[in-house]
Amino acid sequence: MTTTTLAALVPLLPFLGAAAGLLLGRAAPGFVRPLAVLPTLAALALAALVAARQGGGRAVDAATELTPTGSVPVELALHIDGFAALVAVLVGCVAACVQIYSIGYLRDDPRYPSYAALVSLFTSAMLLVVYSGDLMVLLVGWEVMGICSYFLVGHYWETPEARAASLKAFLVTKLGDVPFLIGLFALATDAGSFRITRILGAVASGSLDHPTVIALLLLAGVAGKSAQFPLHTWLPDAMAGPTPVSALIHAATMVAAGVYFVARLLPLFEASRAAMTVLAVMAAITMTGSALAALAQDDIKRVLAYSTIGQLGYMTGALAAGDRGAAVFHLLTHGAFKALLFLAAGAVIHAAGTNSLAAMSRLRDLRARVPDAYWTMTVALLALAAIPPFSGFFSKESVLGAAEHVATGHTAHAPAAAGWTVLVAGLVTALLTAAYATRLWLLAFRGRGTEAPDHGRQPLSMTLVLWVLALPSLALGGLAFRVLPDWFDGQDLTPALTTSVLGTGVALTGGIVAYAAWRHTTALAARVPLGAVAAHPDADAGQVEAEAIATHAPAYGNVAYAPDPADPGRLLLGPLHRHAAVGFHLDAVYTALFVRPVQAGARLVRFLDREVVDTYVRGAGALPRWLGAAVRRAQTGNVQTYVSALLAGTVVLAVAAVLVATGA
Repeated sequence: MTTTTLAALVPLLPFLGAAAGLLLGRAAPGFVRPLAVLPTLAALALAALVAARQGGGRAVDAATELTPTGSVPVELALHIDGFAALVAVLVGCVAACVQIYSIGYLRDDPRYPSYAALVSLFTSAMLLVVYSGDLMVLLVGWEVMGICSYFLVGHYWETPEARAASLKAFLVTKLGDVPFLIGLFALATDAGSFRITRILGAVASGSLDHPTVIALLLLAGVAGKSAQFPLHTWLPDAMAGPTPVSALIHAATMVAAGVYFVARLLPLFEASRAAMTVLAVMAAITMTGSALAALAQDDIKRVLAYSTIGQLGYMTGALAAGDRGAAVFHLLTHGAFKALLFLAAGAVIHAAGTNSLAAMSRLRDLRARVPDAYWTMTVALLALAAIPPFSGFFSKESVLGAAEHVATGHTAHAPAAAGWTVLVAGLVTALLTAAYATRLWLLAFRGRGTEAPDHGRQPLSMTLVLWVLALPSLALGGLAFRVLPDWFDGQDLTPALTTSVLGTGVALTGGIVAYAAWRHTTALAARVPLGAVAAHPDADAGQVEAEAIATHAPAYGNVAYAPDPADPGRLLLGPLHRHAAVGFHLDAVYTALFVRPVQAGARLVRFLDREVVDTYVRGAGALPRWLGAAVRRAQTGNVQTYVSALLAGTVVLAVAAVLVATGA
């Protein structure tokens, strides 16, 4: 079987699994779990085989025209280089882990069949984005992921938080998709094709007429899909969905799509120095702002959500420095440890009965209830904080190294100002990342107070997945910088001394400062036990999480803000804490600038429709009705009345005739 055929089967298998799962979910429920897991595992195996055959060598290209369009052709095309091959393996691995984990996590959920089918469809759409060599076909996968995220984030639709979060995720990403679509059409018009290889050829020959405009339009879609400032506000609220969905969205699909798209077309963005500068500024604001917000969050999943936004900022920062190898390297390592963080958080939420870190800090021996989640989450947090030798250290150092090369003039892929912007923001974010990672670990696992509820051992499917993901979180970075250069255009990924020392130094400083703040706050604050959400010991984790979301509304709704006095984040941020906890009021700004004017306009349109347009419509119907009523009253059915009227009319006509004759 050829490599092209194998690659075509990779996105097709999860799609067929999704279709079969939706058709057989009710008729044959026993087939739901195999249909969720086996096609995804098969897709992972085929993706690994495609990667082995591609081997980091020459890109695999194949195309067939779908139908004559009369202008720019749309082709069903594959373009598989080293980046695509590795990202497809990541998507397949994380998706398979999520499906296996969900078997135990949502074992009693009545909507599991539709959930599993949507996860498979989500996976298929992302794999289509990864392998596609035609931008219009890529757009199909791009939009399918958007609708899948809407349904999956709103899985617990009984809660208003989930309904609002799913709608917000859909609308905010669509806000970016509109200029993105315009940019795609403008790009195809300039290049004469939607094929990625031909577009890159047009960029290399300098035949694009409007590279800056096109790049900025495309960046709007990237900002929405990859949750970058200013279109990042949907991602923290999307935590109202099940935790495995969060792992899939954050680690390998949806938010990774925007970064991957820019990496695919990086020469296009490099053709515009303005676009590279905008990309660098966007990355810097996203990194630092999200890290500050993560340090102030009480909900464990929202901490991880803001963490994802910040790590995506690192990736876009690497792209702003013109280094797609560093960006995709961090995409791979982040996919492993972020999936592990979310899935371990699901086990912790199940054990604690709440999403609240403040509530967890009042539970004793929580780490003893979930030892597997405790150890694997510790590994993932160390990788997130970029502590050597964990994987996050190597990939984050490659980003800082790329920025340092641009800043010092060793490479001319981007303006020096962009390099300095990314480098400074990256170091500040490294400090804050280590601080909020340490805070999360201390509050979740070093609590003092009442005994943590005992929900029994976690299902084997959940525990096994945690340890599988712990291996790449620990070792992927150390192996990758030796093995992956062939896949990354021969680029050397060996850590540089300067950025390694700086990055590790600020990370250790952040962790130590957060620990000192935690010791200080726990010594001063009264440790009042806070009961967790009451849950039956036999309840599945999804049910516990749904109850936790419903009772922990401050994480998702516009409610009064009440910080925990024992929170080290409050001590570290000081007066900034209140603003960081609500995302620096960006949602309130959008409400004032966009939501309220749109609502006012809608009220005006409704008034005009009801009071003006409907008035004319009602009047047009009332006049014939009144005339009909008058005529109806004249139809009495009495012959004497009719004769009297006839005689009266005759008299009137006679008088009128006499008057006319006399006047003549």
